[in-house]
Amino acid sequence: MFEQVAIAVQDEQGFARLHALIDAQFDARDVEVFLNRVKKSKLRIRDYESILGRGLLGKEAIALYQSLPVSDQGLTRERYLRLVEAVPLELRQRYLKLYAYY
Repeated sequence: MFEQVAIAVQDEQGFARLHALIDAQFDARDVEVFLNRVKKSKLRIRDYESILGRGLLGKEAIALYQSLPVSDQGLTRERYLRLVEAVPLELRQRYLKLYAYY
């Protein structure tokens, strides 16, 4: 059976601040606002770097992400994608173009 190896976080403070910004966007009360902003920007929801670059996760998120070591950046991308997939099905269907692969 495959077991994923846990990767230790190197910059815990920056990592925690960035994850707090990402988590705030996916809060149950605010996720639809975030999805709408992504839609208006004409981006795909899984395109983390473009969403980050446009400042949709917060203006300071770009600097925080770039200051993290590569391993912490990878963990951040994985967390973001897990949150994207955890959006309720009703919202995912409403914003189907954001989630579609084409």
